[in-house]
Amino acid sequence: MHSENPAEVSDAQPETPARGTGGRKSAGLNRFRLANQILNVIRDARMGVGHHLREQQFAELLGVSRTPVRSALSLLVEHGVVEARRNQGFFLTTPYTELHEIDIDVPPSAEQHLYERLVRDRIGGALPGSITQSDIARIYEADRIVILRTLARLADDGLIARNKGHGWSFLPTLDSNVALANSYSFRLVLEPAGILLPSFTVKSDVMERVRLHHVYLLSHPDIHKIDPAQLFSTDSEFHEMIADFSGNIFFTQAVQQQNRL
Repeated sequence: MHSENPAEVSDAQPETPARGTGGRKSAGLNRFRLANQILNVIRDARMGVGHHLREQQFAELLGVSRTPVRSALSLLVEHGVVEARRNQGFFLTTPYTELHEIDIDVPPSAEQHLYERLVRDRIGGALPGSITQSDIARIYEADRIVILRTLARLADDGLIARNKGHGWSFLPTLDSNVALANSYSFRLVLEPAGILLPSFTVKSDVMERVRLHHVYLLSHPDIHKIDPAQLFSTDSEFHEMIADFSGNIFFTQAVQQQNRL
Protein backbone atom coordinates (compact mmCIF):
# COMPACT_ATOMS: atom_id res chain seq x y z
CA MET A 1 0.00 0.00 0.00
CA HIS A 2 1.49 3.29 -1.09
CA SER A 3 0.89 6.64 0.56
CA GLU A 4 2.27 9.06 -2.05
CA ASN A 5 1.17 12.64 -2.12
CA PRO A 6 -2.23 12.72 -3.86
CA ALA A 7 -0.88 15.28 -6.30
CA GLU A 8 1.60 12.66 -7.53
CA VAL A 9 -0.98 9.94 -8.08
CA SER A 10 -3.85 11.92 -9.57
CA ASP A 11 -5.20 11.13 -13.05
CA ALA A 12 -3.43 12.72 -15.95
CA GLN A 13 -6.46 14.76 -16.99
CA PRO A 14 -6.39 18.53 -16.32
CA GLU A 15 -8.34 19.92 -13.38
CA THR A 16 -11.81 21.07 -14.42
CA PRO A 17 -14.74 22.07 -12.26
CA ALA A 18 -17.82 19.87 -12.37
CA ARG A 19 -20.72 21.03 -14.50
CA GLY A 20 -23.20 23.24 -12.72
CA THR A 21 -21.09 23.78 -9.63
CA GLY A 22 -19.11 26.70 -8.29
CA GLY A 23 -15.69 26.78 -6.72
CA ARG A 24 -17.01 27.89 -3.33
CA LYS A 25 -19.39 24.95 -3.14
CA SER A 26 -16.64 22.48 -4.04
CA ALA A 27 -14.16 23.99 -1.62
CA GLY A 28 -16.63 23.82 1.22
CA LEU A 29 -17.48 20.15 0.84
CA ASN A 30 -16.38 17.96 3.70
CA ARG A 31 -13.91 15.29 2.57
CA PHE A 32 -15.26 12.83 5.12
CA ARG A 33 -18.83 13.07 3.85
CA LEU A 34 -17.59 12.95 0.26
CA ALA A 35 -15.63 9.77 1.06
CA ASN A 36 -18.85 8.16 2.30
CA GLN A 37 -20.61 9.24 -0.91
CA ILE A 38 -17.85 7.61 -2.94
CA LEU A 39 -18.26 4.40 -0.92
CA ASN A 40 -21.97 4.43 -1.72
CA VAL A 41 -21.23 4.78 -5.43
CA ILE A 42 -18.74 1.90 -5.31
CA ARG A 43 -21.28 -0.32 -3.51
CA ASP A 44 -24.16 0.60 -5.81
CA ALA A 45 -22.05 0.06 -8.95
CA ARG A 46 -20.59 -3.19 -7.51
CA MET A 47 -17.09 -2.23 -8.53
CA GLY A 48 -14.53 -5.00 -8.33
CA VAL A 49 -11.10 -5.07 -6.70
CA GLY A 50 -8.60 -3.26 -8.89
CA HIS A 51 -11.21 -0.92 -10.37
CA HIS A 52 -9.66 2.40 -11.41
CA LEU A 53 -11.43 5.13 -9.42
CA ARG A 54 -11.14 8.10 -11.75
CA GLU A 55 -11.28 11.52 -10.15
CA GLN A 56 -13.06 13.18 -13.07
CA GLN A 57 -15.75 10.50 -13.17
CA PHE A 58 -16.58 10.93 -9.47
CA ALA A 59 -16.39 14.72 -9.77
CA GLU A 60 -19.05 14.75 -12.49
CA LEU A 61 -21.18 12.15 -10.73
CA LEU A 62 -21.14 13.92 -7.34
CA GLY A 63 -21.28 17.47 -8.66
CA VAL A 64 -17.94 18.70 -7.31
CA SER A 65 -14.49 19.51 -8.67
CA ARG A 66 -11.66 16.99 -8.77
CA THR A 67 -9.79 18.56 -5.84
CA PRO A 68 -12.21 17.46 -3.06
CA VAL A 69 -12.62 14.07 -4.79
CA ARG A 70 -8.85 13.58 -4.65
CA SER A 71 -8.85 14.51 -0.98
CA ALA A 72 -11.69 12.05 -0.25
CA LEU A 73 -9.95 9.26 -2.16
CA SER A 74 -6.79 9.93 -0.18
CA LEU A 75 -8.85 9.51 2.99
CA LEU A 76 -10.04 6.13 1.71
CA VAL A 77 -6.38 5.23 1.16
CA GLU A 78 -5.79 5.91 4.86
CA HIS A 79 -8.65 3.51 5.69
CA GLY A 80 -7.16 0.75 3.52
CA VAL A 81 -10.07 0.73 1.07
CA VAL A 82 -8.21 2.31 -1.84
CA GLU A 83 -4.63 2.14 -3.12
CA ALA A 84 -2.81 5.14 -4.57
CA ARG A 85 -0.42 4.21 -7.39
CA ARG A 86 2.22 6.67 -8.50
CA ASN A 87 1.37 8.33 -11.81
CA GLN A 88 -1.65 6.04 -12.25
CA GLY A 89 -4.31 7.16 -9.80
CA PHE A 90 -6.51 5.43 -7.25
CA PHE A 91 -7.60 1.78 -7.32
CA LEU A 92 -10.11 -0.17 -5.25
CA THR A 93 -8.54 -2.78 -2.94
CA THR A 94 -11.63 -3.96 -1.01
CA PRO A 95 -14.53 -6.02 -2.48
CA TYR A 96 -17.73 -3.99 -2.65
CA THR A 97 -19.47 -6.77 -0.66
CA GLU A 98 -17.33 -5.85 2.36
CA LEU A 99 -17.85 -2.10 2.15
CA HIS A 100 -21.16 -2.19 4.05
CA GLU A 101 -19.04 -2.65 7.19
CA ILE A 102 -17.09 0.54 6.48
CA ASP A 103 -18.32 4.02 7.29
CA ILE A 104 -16.02 7.00 7.55
CA ASP A 105 -16.62 8.89 10.81
CA VAL A 106 -17.20 12.57 10.17
CA PRO A 107 -15.43 14.75 12.77
CA PRO A 108 -17.91 17.20 14.27
CA SER A 109 -17.55 20.83 13.28
CA ALA A 110 -17.73 23.65 15.79
CA GLU A 111 -21.35 24.22 14.72
CA GLN A 112 -22.21 20.54 15.09
CA HIS A 113 -20.61 20.43 18.54
CA LEU A 114 -22.57 23.47 19.72
CA TYR A 115 -25.76 22.13 18.11
CA GLU A 116 -25.46 18.84 20.02
CA ARG A 117 -24.70 20.59 23.34
CA LEU A 118 -27.68 22.92 23.01
CA VAL A 119 -30.06 20.07 22.17
CA ARG A 120 -28.68 17.83 24.91
CA ASP A 121 -28.81 20.56 27.55
CA ARG A 122 -32.34 21.60 26.57
CA ILE A 123 -33.61 18.01 26.78
CA GLY A 124 -31.79 17.61 30.10
CA GLY A 125 -33.47 20.70 31.52
CA ALA A 126 -30.24 22.69 31.80
CA LEU A 127 -31.54 25.42 29.47
CA PRO A 128 -34.74 27.49 29.71
CA GLY A 129 -37.35 27.59 26.98
CA SER A 130 -36.03 30.91 25.71
CA ILE A 131 -32.40 31.94 25.21
CA THR A 132 -30.40 34.77 23.64
CA GLN A 133 -27.20 34.82 21.61
CA SER A 134 -25.49 36.52 24.55
CA ASP A 135 -26.58 33.66 26.83
CA ILE A 136 -25.15 31.09 24.43
CA ALA A 137 -21.87 33.01 24.09
CA ARG A 138 -21.55 33.24 27.88
CA ILE A 139 -22.50 29.63 28.68
CA TYR A 140 -20.66 27.88 25.86
CA GLU A 141 -17.90 30.41 25.11
CA ALA A 142 -18.77 30.13 21.42
CA ASP A 143 -17.80 32.41 18.57
CA ARG A 144 -20.53 34.73 17.21
CA ILE A 145 -20.38 33.25 13.69
CA VAL A 146 -20.61 29.71 15.06
CA ILE A 147 -23.63 30.73 17.17
CA LEU A 148 -25.42 32.31 14.21
CA ARG A 149 -24.83 29.28 11.99
CA THR A 150 -25.95 26.90 14.74
CA LEU A 151 -29.14 28.88 15.42
CA ALA A 152 -29.89 28.94 11.69
CA ARG A 153 -29.52 25.17 11.51
CA LEU A 154 -31.66 24.62 14.62
CA ALA A 155 -34.33 26.82 13.03
CA ASP A 156 -34.13 24.90 9.73
CA ASP A 157 -34.58 21.63 11.65
CA GLY A 158 -37.65 22.98 13.43
CA LEU A 159 -36.08 22.94 16.89
CA ILE A 160 -35.99 26.65 17.63
CA ALA A 161 -37.70 29.85 16.48
CA ARG A 162 -36.79 33.51 16.71
CA ASN A 163 -38.85 35.47 19.20
CA LYS A 164 -40.78 38.51 17.98
CA GLY A 165 -38.82 40.61 20.42
CA HIS A 166 -35.46 39.40 21.65
CA GLY A 167 -33.87 35.96 21.64
CA TRP A 168 -34.93 32.48 20.55
CA SER A 169 -37.41 29.91 21.90
CA PHE A 170 -37.06 26.15 21.78
CA LEU A 171 -40.03 24.42 20.14
CA PRO A 172 -41.97 21.44 21.59
CA THR A 173 -40.12 19.15 19.18
CA LEU A 174 -37.46 18.70 21.86
CA ASP A 175 -39.93 17.30 24.39
CA SER A 176 -38.58 13.78 23.86
CA ASN A 177 -41.65 11.74 24.89
CA VAL A 178 -44.00 13.78 22.72
CA ALA A 179 -41.54 13.81 19.84
CA LEU A 180 -41.08 10.04 19.99
CA ALA A 181 -44.82 9.37 19.86
CA ASN A 182 -45.26 11.89 17.06
CA SER A 183 -42.37 10.34 15.15
CA TYR A 184 -43.97 6.89 15.09
CA SER A 185 -47.37 8.34 14.16
CA PHE A 186 -45.76 10.30 11.34
CA ARG A 187 -44.15 7.20 9.83
CA LEU A 188 -47.28 5.10 10.27
CA VAL A 189 -49.16 7.60 8.13
CA LEU A 190 -46.50 8.58 5.59
CA GLU A 191 -44.69 5.36 4.67
CA PRO A 192 -47.70 3.14 3.81
CA ALA A 193 -49.10 6.03 1.76
CA GLY A 194 -45.81 6.32 -0.11
CA ILE A 195 -45.72 2.60 -0.86
CA LEU A 196 -49.25 2.80 -2.31
CA LEU A 197 -48.40 5.65 -4.70
CA PRO A 198 -48.42 4.74 -8.43
CA SER A 199 -44.93 6.25 -8.65
CA PHE A 200 -43.48 3.86 -6.03
CA THR A 201 -40.49 2.12 -7.61
CA VAL A 202 -37.99 -0.19 -5.93
CA LYS A 203 -34.32 0.33 -6.77
CA SER A 204 -32.76 -3.09 -6.30
CA ASP A 205 -29.18 -1.85 -5.90
CA VAL A 206 -30.17 0.55 -3.10
CA MET A 207 -32.28 -2.09 -1.39
CA GLU A 208 -29.41 -4.59 -1.53
CA ARG A 209 -27.03 -2.10 0.07
CA VAL A 210 -29.49 -1.35 2.87
CA ARG A 211 -30.15 -5.07 3.32
CA LEU A 212 -26.42 -5.75 3.76
CA HIS A 213 -26.24 -3.06 6.44
CA HIS A 214 -29.04 -4.80 8.36
CA VAL A 215 -27.49 -8.24 7.87
CA TYR A 216 -24.28 -6.91 9.39
CA LEU A 217 -26.16 -5.66 12.47
CA LEU A 218 -28.17 -8.88 12.83
CA SER A 219 -25.05 -11.04 12.57
CA HIS A 220 -23.03 -8.97 15.05
CA PRO A 221 -22.16 -11.03 18.17
CA ASP A 222 -22.96 -8.13 20.54
CA ILE A 223 -25.28 -5.43 19.20
CA HIS A 224 -24.64 -3.31 22.32
CA LYS A 225 -21.03 -2.78 21.23
CA ILE A 226 -22.02 -1.19 17.92
CA ASP A 227 -21.66 2.58 17.73
CA PRO A 228 -25.12 4.13 18.32
CA ALA A 229 -24.43 6.48 15.42
CA GLN A 230 -24.15 3.46 13.10
CA LEU A 231 -27.44 2.07 14.40
CA PHE A 232 -29.15 5.40 13.79
CA SER A 233 -27.57 5.71 10.35
CA THR A 234 -28.85 2.27 9.34
CA ASP A 235 -32.34 3.06 10.60
CA SER A 236 -32.57 6.49 8.99
CA GLU A 237 -31.17 5.12 5.72
CA PHE A 238 -33.96 2.52 5.65
CA HIS A 239 -36.74 5.07 6.13
CA GLU A 240 -35.25 7.50 3.62
CA MET A 241 -35.03 4.62 1.13
CA ILE A 242 -38.78 3.97 1.40
CA ALA A 243 -39.50 7.68 0.96
CA ASP A 244 -37.19 7.87 -2.06
CA PHE A 245 -38.88 4.84 -3.66
CA SER A 246 -42.20 6.70 -3.44
CA GLY A 247 -41.05 8.93 -6.28
CA ASN A 248 -42.40 11.99 -4.45
CA ILE A 249 -39.80 14.58 -3.45
CA PHE A 250 -42.03 15.94 -0.67
CA PHE A 251 -42.13 12.52 1.00
CA THR A 252 -38.35 12.32 0.82
CA GLN A 253 -37.79 15.81 2.22
CA ALA A 254 -40.25 15.19 5.06
CA VAL A 255 -38.49 11.98 6.16
CA GLN A 256 -35.06 13.59 5.85
CA GLN A 257 -36.14 16.44 8.12
CA GLN A 258 -37.59 13.97 10.64
CA ASN A 259 -34.31 12.04 10.66
CA ARG A 260 -32.43 15.27 11.33
CA LEU A 261 -34.69 15.90 14.32
